[in-house]
Amino acid sequence: MPCCVLVSFVPLKKQSQKTIKTIIVDAGHGIMDNGGHNGAKGSYSYEDDICLAISKQLVAQLKDRFPDVRIVETRPTERIVPLHRRAEIANENKGDLFLCVHVNAMPPIHHSEFAGYKKVTSYVGKGKKRRKVTKNVPQYRRWTTPNTTTKGAETYIWGAHKNDDKEVAMRENAPMLEEENFKENYGDIDPNSPEFIALSLLKTKQYFKRSATLAGFVQDEFAKAGRVDGDVRQRGVGIWVLQATAMPSVLVETGYITNPGEEDYLNSKEGQKETALCVTNAVETYISWLQKQQQSGNNNVNVKNKNSTGTALNDTKNFLEMVERKEKKAL
Repeated sequence: MPCCVLVSFVPLKKQSQKTIKTIIVDAGHGIMDNGGHNGAKGSYSYEDDICLAISKQLVAQLKDRFPDVRIVETRPTERIVPLHRRAEIANENKGDLFLCVHVNAMPPIHHSEFAGYKKVTSYVGKGKKRRKVTKNVPQYRRWTTPNTTTKGAETYIWGAHKNDDKEVAMRENAPMLEEENFKENYGDIDPNSPEFIALSLLKTKQYFKRSATLAGFVQDEFAKAGRVDGDVRQRGVGIWVLQATAMPSVLVETGYITNPGEEDYLNSKEGQKETALCVTNAVETYISWLQKQQQSGNNNVNVKNKNSTGTALNDTKNFLEMVERKEKKAL
């Protein structure tokens, strides 16, 4: 999408609600201690910088739209923050929602072209039977070109696992695996192992529906804004910040930095503001949906599942604890 497109913004309407108390905004990647960039690279810009710019817009919009909600940034500056620390910040602040902002990239396209034959001589046999053999071996010229055509915004949730998303997930986990104190921070685990994935699924399955619902609302907003809708997707293998955060979590791939038009759009003030606005609008829709869900759930609780004091479980924390208790009984 070109950066010169004219965008009309609806004034943000302040909302007062008690369903969501704290929202965590996570700007992906960041500048490393050696000054290098950690994320994907376009023709002239870096994912690290775009993520921070969009996240700053998102933080400002959320604060204006929901003045009674606390907004916490995991990466408030250009400097990178270890992945384990991002999850810790989210959990320590008792987040009700985790919004992770990223920029997508496509690997280069690999090409191969037949370049003729080459005579290769080898020897077979032993002793007197040893003889020389000459073969014509086909030769190929191989090269790569940038993939500049793929475009669109996608929203990922943690969930079932498909092999076709493995490369994306490995790229997002790479900074975690490169940290100096990896075992001290994460323990002796492989975040991509079937065992860890299964354990995480058991731990976080009560957030799956909420994460998927929010992701759907985000994609609806992108479609309304005229962006290519890349749909809601599930990571092929686990992403640490989605698995380790004890709250509904989404990772928004805001566009493809390897597409020249989208790179221009994501670097423009208008594009950054519109992208953040799509997420902000989705959060508002999600809160309305969650309020309806909780009201419906509380009605059921009032009839059958009151707690020891007879008071209905009418806030997010107690609601989630109730769900978790039910799931533990079912195991």
